[in-house]
Amino acid sequence: MSAWNAKPPEQRAAWRRLATLARAAPARPVDAFAHRLGPLFVDCAKERVDTAVRQALVALAAESGLEAAIADLLAGARVNRTEDRAALHTELRKPAAAARPEVRRARERFLRFAEAVRNGQHRGLTGEPIRAVVHVGIGGSHLGPELALDALRAENDAPVVRFLANIDGAAAERALRGLQPATTLAIVASKSFDTLETRVNAATLRRWFAPLGSMADVARCHFATVTGNADAARAFGVAPAQQFPLWDAVGGRFSLWSAVGLPVAIGLGRGPFEELLAGAHLVDAHFASAPLGANVPVLLALLQVWNTNLLGASSHAVLPYDHRLRLLPAHLQQLEMESNGKSTRLDGAPTAIDTAPVIWGGEETGGQHAFHQLLHQGTRTFSADFIVCARPDHDLPEHHDWLLANCLAQSKALAEGNAPAPDGDSVPAHKRVVGGHPSTTILLDSLSPAAFGALLALYEHKVFCAGALWQINSFDQWGVQLGKALATRIHAQLQAGATPDQDASTRALLAEVRRLR
Repeated sequence: MSAWNAKPPEQRAAWRRLATLARAAPARPVDAFAHRLGPLFVDCAKERVDTAVRQALVALAAESGLEAAIADLLAGARVNRTEDRAALHTELRKPAAAARPEVRRARERFLRFAEAVRNGQHRGLTGEPIRAVVHVGIGGSHLGPELALDALRAENDAPVVRFLANIDGAAAERALRGLQPATTLAIVASKSFDTLETRVNAATLRRWFAPLGSMADVARCHFATVTGNADAARAFGVAPAQQFPLWDAVGGRFSLWSAVGLPVAIGLGRGPFEELLAGAHLVDAHFASAPLGANVPVLLALLQVWNTNLLGASSHAVLPYDHRLRLLPAHLQQLEMESNGKSTRLDGAPTAIDTAPVIWGGEETGGQHAFHQLLHQGTRTFSADFIVCARPDHDLPEHHDWLLANCLAQSKALAEGNAPAPDGDSVPAHKRVVGGHPSTTILLDSLSPAAFGALLALYEHKVFCAGALWQINSFDQWGVQLGKALATRIHAQLQAGATPDQDASTRALLAEVRRLR
């Protein structure tokens, strides 16, 4: 067993030291604690840590062998133990000169195809250029690309890109509304090419395209695939030039940097997509070389362990003060909770401590008029990330100044509360805000592709480090399989009208569905 998972974290000397320090943790920020990482400024000074806590956290990372874990990840070791795989997402964003040949070839192929779609070179069956793209995928094959395109796309002449993930027929109807089959391209992204939602939605699209001609011709002109199952893509009829690989060693929630990012490349263009990769690679380089005490992803992971396990925060709020990042909480929900929502250690034993907190959040400043009341005066223990840009990409500076002011004010209020009152008088109980809630603020220079790529890579590495500290596998997701198996059986029973082996509640619900239908 590797040095970085030889002992449960709660048995380490640094953990015991942290448990002692937690009983007297500072209730307010006590010192400067910030780092510059390329286009990101990460301010942790509102976390409930002092010098002694910081030193003990770094000691925990050292005792846990976190440097060895990072080296294993970046060297391509089989860090995904239950599936006996490496996790090679960092390979996907290396510069061409440093990338593996198969990565370089695949990247060049899908970027060339993206440009052909953008400039009208790739045409549909009727000879018309593609004016719309429908990306079919779910989970990691959907959340990252939709977030990236929503965050970064400027007004241009590129095709409209829509995303279809939900198996709900209403989602399919909405995605296709107003589009014409003759000028639409469908991208089907699924590692197995058998994910239920993606398979059903792809079949619906085939029927939608049917008036154009034979399925062989439609698939040749109007479909592209991103998959690890080349045989299934071939059987679907997609032209070889429009089949792009997704390797087993790249998990869906880490796959934006691969051909899963094809709709992003179509919407933004080759140059911005390469800037996105470069921003992420900058963080990879920092992650590989910075010492533990100055390694920003490591520090964020250590703070998550401190807040979750030692201070009792069961949830973590992601609060983007930027309309373009409104989908970031959903992306991070999957990245963090699917990665680290585990209760079994790498050695097969059950965990004795909590792992990932519940990730939630929303677009700000709207959230201030919704859930911030609970944050300030509720009884729950939580931590938070505030994300905001220093420079706007619009010509309404007063709007941006108010946005920044609200972001900084909210993090200050969470940390400090309002006691004593500014005028020296005591604060009535119903107005009292206790403060003491830990938060980190991530300030982007601006929302450029490079800064956005750096932000996502920062969170990816934080998640891996937290998983390594908790001694769990951040790269599998076996827990989601049970629900899929049960849904398959219930689907068959819905169609057959028989439910002999179901529990009483499910039988009653199925009976009511049949009655209503």
